[in-house]
Amino acid sequence: SVVNLRREREEINQNKNMPESEVESNDPLKHEAVPVLAHQLRTSLSAMKWILKMFLDGDVGKLTSEQHGFIDKAYSANERMIALVSEMLALSKIGGSGMELNKEEANIIKLMDDALFDFTSESFKKGIEVIFLKPTEHLKKLSIDTGKIRFVAQCLIENAIKYSDKGDRIVIAVEEKGEMIELSFKDTGIGIPLSEQPKIFEKFFRAQNACKKEEIGTGLGLFTAKNIVEKHGGSMRFESKENEGTTFYFTLPTV
Repeated sequence: SVVNLRREREEINQNKNMPESEVESNDPLKHEAVPVLAHQLRTSLSAMKWILKMFLDGDVGKLTSEQHGFIDKAYSANERMIALVSEMLALSKIGGSGMELNKEEANIIKLMDDALFDFTSESFKKGIEVIFLKPTEHLKKLSIDTGKIRFVAQCLIENAIKYSDKGDRIVIAVEEKGEMIELSFKDTGIGIPLSEQPKIFEKFFRAQNACKKEEIGTGLGLFTAKNIVEKHGGSMRFESKENEGTTFYFTLPTV
């Protein structure tokens, strides 16, 4: 509308008169929320991608040529959106110091179920078995920023699938350890070379074998995830052997 256009012009003019440091602080690409939201958006788009691929491959029945054409266009558009979101993540270049948490009491089992649902089609299509070992006993309460912890879980699940092959297995577990809840994500994928393990949580770092297997990547996922967990008062670590697999662990303090 005309009113909105006027408002946008006024904001642009105000930014022109601002000191450069203030303009940068108002830049949404500098805000820590951007990579979290962008990653969640990319996860949903990826789930959509694999559903569309199932239609194109005839896994859910034969399509007419017209239907195939429409879905092929939707698949291509989806791919472009995933690429754009990946660019958003690459541009954000966030740190963890200014991160704000909106904590609430949360059910970590439900959060994990929701996070895993987005990867159902992708793991099925790639022939990777995903097992979620749920605790038999009631867990202590958690107070967390559910959106950010879901980002952490999705990041680890996405990496486990991305760097695994057909026939591999991913096992996710939740366990209470004293005053902490520990989540583990074990895969039987490519693993991390020993010489590169000290750098795995560094911003923009990607192991050489990961780059060979999957060219697209920003090297921001694990860096961001570790910052989020530590901001909650938890910790993140991993164990890995090249060509045998990797297990990532992160903990969250109970209330």
